[in-house]
Formats: sequence, C-alpha cells, structure tokens
Amino acid sequence: QVQLVESGGGLVQAGGSLRLSCAASGSSFSISAMGWYRQVPGNQRELVATIISGGITNYGDSVKGRFTISRDNAKNTVYLQMNSLKPEDTAVYYCRITSLLKDYWGQGTQVTVSS
Repeated sequence: QVQLVESGGGLVQAGGSLRLSCAASGSSFSISAMGWYRQVPGNQRELVATIISGGITNYGDSVKGRFTISRDNAKNTVYLQMNSLKPEDTAVYYCRITSLLKDYWGQGTQVTVSS
C-alpha cells in the first residue's frame, strides 16, 4: 500500500509561482511513474505533467514552457514547479504514483490564481 501526501497549494496572483510536492510512503513499493493532474468542478481530470523512470517527462499543452516536473527518488517525492501562473490554472491538483502496475492518487491540493 502506498500513501501520498501533497503540499504547496494556495492562492497566488497571476504571473506568480507555486511549487507542489507529493511524498510517497509505504511498504514494498517500487515507483515507475509519477505525475500531476488537475480538475475543475464539472470538468474531467486532465494531465498536467508526468515523469517516468529515466527522467522522461511529458506535459499537457497548456502548461508547456511554464511548469516543470521533477522527482527525488531518494525521497520518493515528485515536485511541480509552476511559473507564470494564469487564472485558468486554477484547479485542484492531484498527484498520481504508479507502483507495481497500480495507480495511487493523492488527496488533492487547491491552487487558485487571481487575476
């Protein structure tokens, strides 16, 4: 079983930055992929960024060039550095960890960008 703890959300003005963190803990897990997704009420959850073993990254089109995903394997933690934030980035952000072919989701953290 894997537990995820997210942190770093909050309220920021447009053009500002935030850094999200998601730490995984548990027993007998081996992380193959880590990622961030976001959801606005009434909409489907959408991909923000993923990073897999070897450091290969993938980004949603709307965040390319502004957001950066990274991971610290020693700490089992994934980060999302968000720069040049826009009001349309406002959403609940969820981290997802894939371990032993099973997906685990964090509880979500609210990011609100004011105009």
